[in-house]
Amino acid sequence: MKRRFLAIVPTAVLATSLMLLTGISQAADDGGLATLRGAPVSAAEKSPTGDGLKKALETAPVDRNFEDQPPLVSHAVDEYPVTKDFNKCMDCHSEANYKKEKATKVGSSHYKDAAGNQLKAISSRRYFCVQCHVPQVDAKPLVGNTFTGPK
Repeated sequence: MKRRFLAIVPTAVLATSLMLLTGISQAADDGGLATLRGAPVSAAEKSPTGDGLKKALETAPVDRNFEDQPPLVSHAVDEYPVTKDFNKCMDCHSEANYKKEKATKVGSSHYKDAAGNQLKAISSRRYFCVQCHVPQVDAKPLVGNTFTGPK
């Protein structure tokens, strides 16, 4: 334990010194976010454009990049908590509500246990949606990309 601590302290001191020398710091007026060069991250780069859920309802699902990829979420998920007691996603995506909410229905595979037995409620293995389903945002790519998915 003592050796590990002694190895970590110099590393932390070195990293802090480098940040100070090169001007890398967090911008307090920008929610603590900064680029590697210390410039603040603008609000436009931090959040998707448009009207979140309204835009998602009016657009087609985002294409998948590879076979068996979990579908991407076409809206922000910050305000949809998933805890051990409650899954806000199911308010719209459940079997009972998906038509009324014009949402994608949760797949039947999410209602099976590890042995493949059908369950009445969503499986605990599939309960935390954002483990697999990530939100897609309308943001500029950070680097160029020529990848093309399966056709």
